[in-house]
Amino acid sequence: MFLENPGKAPQPIKVENVWPHKGRVVIKFSGVDSIDGASRLKGLHVLIPAEERMPLPPNHYYLWELQGCRVVTDRGGRRVEVGTVTEIEPTGGVDVLHVATSRGEVLIPLAQAICTKIDTEARTIFIDPPEDLLDLNA
Repeated sequence: MFLENPGKAPQPIKVENVWPHKGRVVIKFSGVDSIDGASRLKGLHVLIPAEERMPLPPNHYYLWELQGCRVVTDRGGRRVEVGTVTEIEPTGGVDVLHVATSRGEVLIPLAQAICTKIDTEARTIFIDPPEDLLDLNA
């Protein structure tokens, strides 16, 4: 595991313990033995090597897996490229994909009814959008 401070190289750090607390995860790092010491880590990113990540259940994805994916429609065997995912916006409900298109940014809910197939290996998200969704904010 590593801690990343923006603008600096990630630093390795050892985890002593992990436990759930009020809907969040608390991580006890080696050498960090006080709240004051822990508060100095606020804002740093915790990085986990990809091969050590926890497997997710079906139809769940890590946000980094979706960033940069192509978004396409597939109707009647005719594929049309919509654009590329530039950001995933957590909303507390259904997350929203920000997709850069040739006509500007389009927002697409990351709902199974719309995002019908996600192929992270091919870096492609197949969508079946409701009528006019792609025209709403382009």
